[in-house]
Amino acid sequence: MDKKLCILKTNLKKFGSVLVAYSGGVDSTLLVKVAKDTLPADKVLAVTGSSVFYPDSEIEFARETAKKLSVKHIVIKGNPLNNPKIYSNPKDRCYWCKSDLFSQLALIAKKNNLRYIVDGTNFDDIKDFRPGIKACAEYNVRSPLKDAKLSKKGIRLLSKQYGLPTWDKPAFPCFASRFPYGDTLTKHNLKMVELAEKYLLDLGLKEVRVRHHNNIARIELRDKDIKLFLAINIRKQVVKKLKSLGYTYVTLDIEGYRTGSMNI
Repeated sequence: MDKKLCILKTNLKKFGSVLVAYSGGVDSTLLVKVAKDTLPADKVLAVTGSSVFYPDSEIEFARETAKKLSVKHIVIKGNPLNNPKIYSNPKDRCYWCKSDLFSQLALIAKKNNLRYIVDGTNFDDIKDFRPGIKACAEYNVRSPLKDAKLSKKGIRLLSKQYGLPTWDKPAFPCFASRFPYGDTLTKHNLKMVELAEKYLLDLGLKEVRVRHHNNIARIELRDKDIKLFLAINIRKQVVKKLKSLGYTYVTLDIEGYRTGSMNI
């Protein structure tokens, strides 16, 4: 692990100055921390993209964490639903979304005289379906965690050693990932998913996905949370709440939570 961290620091030093595409998640938070410790303060800028695809709570978490790390941080507002290549939700939606973001980051990096844009892609991501990685190549976005062969497990371990609040933070991909490819994304449907997941998280469930299938909410939970969910008092109130949001049917996926379940 020390060797990989050394490679990460060496690569960041070679870059000289960086704009970090900062989501507030475990990967990009570690990247911001190491960049801040490796480079002069005026050579690191963290930028978070805000849109209907993420809840305000995630943006606020990014703000607070960047402040604790004493890193210069800005939030930019995006409007992905203005782009038909995004709201039509094709299989390469993530590519178009990343392209929109990186085009904005490129302008900010130039304005601030920062040589490179870096993101939190890690070594595990190259094995997953990640159409957004193509946009990294097109905009010359570097992925120092991936280049240092740091996996998610290693990133969490280093984050814990650094005392970062994200070391055990669950992954939070954008709300668009809750919809089958080809289903049009609207503010209304995205808000249904956001409110449904917030309600479940507020009940004490940890990793939650509400997959949106028109009028059906398909809930994915970790195995340990399925028993809690099936307690009769919780089950009834969850059904009542999600129906009040507009769902006609509420189902529990007995296969449980897994990443990429919509990549079919």
